[in-house]
Amino acid sequence: MLLQSLRTDDSVEEIIDRYSNLIYRVAYMNVRVKADADDIFQQVWCTYFQKNKKFESEDHRKYWIINVTLKCCKKMYLSSWYRKTVFLEEFPLLTEEMPEKDYEVYYTVMNLPEKYRTPIYLYYYESLSVDEISKALKVNPSTIKSQLKRGREKLKDQLKGDEFSE
Repeated sequence: MLLQSLRTDDSVEEIIDRYSNLIYRVAYMNVRVKADADDIFQQVWCTYFQKNKKFESEDHRKYWIINVTLKCCKKMYLSSWYRKTVFLEEFPLLTEEMPEKDYEVYYTVMNLPEKYRTPIYLYYYESLSVDEISKALKVNPSTIKSQLKRGREKLKDQLKGDEFSE
């Protein structure tokens, strides 16, 4: 297999199986359009195989992949094509059988500003700890804690009056 020769330290199929869903979910959470998430998915894997990077641990690989995915999303946001594009429909639901209450929370999270959306998504939907998020985003853990706190406050304000308020 051609790809196998590019990465002799890992089983290519195993790495792709392990991280494909994560890459796609993080990309989709950021760009909210299936075709764009597909493009980012492909860019991340191309970068992974072109860099031929050695990783200290499996966690290091995971954080690197998340970071590259987010950088690809930001690169897409900055492109002139993306800035001049008007999307006709909102992003579809990413999960299969989600109760309506959970969908409303998910939809509200996806509409938060990016600096709050990413940490909240990684924390609650990908189950990463504050330290893991800070490593993946290359940001101080106290910054992540602040973003989570402010993001939760924004969520609470936006969901206020609904059955979600405490």
